[in-house]
Amino acid sequence: MPPTSLSHAAKTSIDPLPVEAPPERTSEVRRGLGALRGELLARALRLCRSRAGAEDLVQETSERALRFEHQFQGGTNLRAWLNQVMLRAFLTRCRGARRERRALDRLAADPSGWPEAPPLPTRAGLPRQAERALASLPAGYREAIVLVDLEDQSYRDAAERLGVPIGTVMSRLHRGRRHLAAMLADAA
Repeated sequence: MPPTSLSHAAKTSIDPLPVEAPPERTSEVRRGLGALRGELLARALRLCRSRAGAEDLVQETSERALRFEHQFQGGTNLRAWLNQVMLRAFLTRCRGARRERRALDRLAADPSGWPEAPPLPTRAGLPRQAERALASLPAGYREAIVLVDLEDQSYRDAAERLGVPIGTVMSRLHRGRRHLAAMLADAA
């Protein structure tokens, strides 16, 4: 018994849109993009008012034009179609920037809206293995790590407290962290 087939009306209602355009339209859009790049950049400069923003907008326009080239109707005005694609891309960017500004304004107005950072681990809250590794470090390395990493002091404050230059604190931190990581990796 032959497999049942859908009626013509049902088939056409579920067929996806063609992804690839016929070769004549594909080459027309691609050639047009190359030929109109200068005009697109000039228009993007007028819209964005910055070179970097304009170049990004032309790139996004080109990407969208290639992605939707199957929608371009051959023989129509490619320049107008590309300008419309650019305008839509620009407006999408503007709307996104506006949403971002509103969100930042809301967060700035409400300090409780900011997510809280997790508390830094205290020396008492360290896992036993990390505590042993920290205790086995030379005193200079251990003190620098405890002050800066666990007590969240600045390099300057730690340097004053230890009575050494800031560069020494940074060096001790680097070496101490490296030794600590190696010890914890060996123990794992």
